Amino acid sequence: MEANLRWTLVTAVAPVSWGTNYFVTHAYLPAGDPLYGAAIRALPAGLLLLAVRRRLPRGSWWWRSAVLGLLNAGLFFALVYIAAQTLPTSLASTVMATSPMVMMAVAWGLVAERPRARHLAGALLGAGGVALMLLSGTASASPGGVAASVAAMLLSSLGYVLAKRWGGEVDVLASTAWQLIAGGLLLLPFAVLVEGAPPPLDGPALLGFGYVAVVATALAFAAWFAGLRHLPAATVGLVGLLNPVTGVLLGTLLAGEVLTARQFLGLALVLAGVLLGRPAAGKARTGPAALGPDRAPGRRAGRVP
Repeated sequence: MEANLRWTLVTAVAPVSWGTNYFVTHAYLPAGDPLYGAAIRALPAGLLLLAVRRRLPRGSWWWRSAVLGLLNAGLFFALVYIAAQTLPTSLASTVMATSPMVMMAVAWGLVAERPRARHLAGALLGAGGVALMLLSGTASASPGGVAASVAAMLLSSLGYVLAKRWGGEVDVLASTAWQLIAGGLLLLPFAVLVEGAPPPLDGPALLGFGYVAVVATALAFAAWFAGLRHLPAATVGLVGLLNPVTGVLLGTLLAGEVLTARQFLGLALVLAGVLLGRPAAGKARTGPAALGPDRAPGRRAGRVP
């Protein structure tokens, strides 16, 4: 049980970091240029992790890194950037709050993790709590922004479960570095073609991108994929609901906002949903990733991919 709690806390680093990312993006990063914004976020983070691990992909991990990089970094970062620029935080966060249910469905099909009733209940409580905290009924919805947010949620849910399915074969820092670099490199030519020259960056923007790359990307994604390595996808998805909670609490601290009774109720529902997702003792590692690097399906003992 202690190991489960430890990995749950490690995983929580990711959504808490992502919850601060929206504020930094709006306050310090240049508006527009979503492709450059995504590439500048992904590439430095991936290179930083690669400098720490110093290991290159081999065999099938070249194309796997490209697939994961496209789903979890390239397309995802660009779509999130678009959603952040065209949707109110409340609506974008509520759409993303449905991701635990999508992750459960994908994990059931790809890694044979059948969601338990408490996981489903936690997902419903969490999504309802996010809606209570954030939706006011007055937010204007851009169809393009909603489409970008939904696409980001679907693609990342698939990418996270694929990372869990394949991740047991390699070191988590190395695989995270590879997919971030791949995602950034895939974005660069499209950024040049679509957006032209890179946006000018002043001091605050450079500091903002530094925070986004190091904390909200390198550290956050390493923690997230480590959690997927050791915990059920349903648990990890529910821990991700801490993202909008962080955004709301950050607003109270930095903008002097006051939480209403409805927001307190929503916060309680989200935390209840996260607690329902905690794995039972002795069931932290599941699926192919739990087999370890020498016992993953389709791999011989001692063989490096």
